[in-house]
Amino acid sequence: MSQFDRKLHGHPPASPRKEWLQSRSGRPKRVMTVQQALEWAFRTECAQLELPEPPDPERDQGFGFGLEYVLMQRAALGCKIDGGRYKLGDYTHEDAEVIAATVAGMPDDLGGKRMAIRVAELARAGMTPDWMPGAVPRCVPVDMKRNRYGDRAVTVVVGNERVWSRGKWRTVEVRTCPVTYQPHPKQIEAARRGYCEWWKALFWLKKGLQVGEMLREVEVAEGMPKANPGTLI
Repeated sequence: MSQFDRKLHGHPPASPRKEWLQSRSGRPKRVMTVQQALEWAFRTECAQLELPEPPDPERDQGFGFGLEYVLMQRAALGCKIDGGRYKLGDYTHEDAEVIAATVAGMPDDLGGKRMAIRVAELARAGMTPDWMPGAVPRCVPVDMKRNRYGDRAVTVVVGNERVWSRGKWRTVEVRTCPVTYQPHPKQIEAARRGYCEWWKALFWLKKGLQVGEMLREVEVAEGMPKANPGTLI
């Protein structure tokens, strides 16, 4: 039998696609923490955050996000309003798309769309929320000025007083130095609260991805960032 006949009558070789699927199913899953999985999905795989459409303003007055806000956020993340493939000639791993879809479904009690956008932005940048480590409020002058003697705090006149000086009464200005606290305690509190809210969102995502069992090649491990930012100091 000729080589040509063997090609005609022999068993056809398995398709590359089938062989690829078989080899993929035989490989162990990649184990990642939820933060690593988010950064892999949005930063490495460039997954898109497909947010739900805003409510109809005629049907729900004063409810939800404005259209301009959603458009700006989607433009910043590279999202499009209509669905379908959003990249031409590029492949986004299906597990990354599942992770992005899970983020888009963030419940309202955890921040909803705003938190979903924040989680995606931080993951795409490979960053953790700034909880202002080591920040301590300090009492500092509101303003400073420099002269030939160096830097001096700016003072303001708050009144006048008569004092006996050098054998007669004199009127002198009473001056004070306005002060403030930097960073302000409320600023530190807001940073710590924002970190805790982000942590709760990641915990919800971790449980959802683990219980859902929709990831084919990624396994979300139990590891989490520190729950209390104060313990990181």
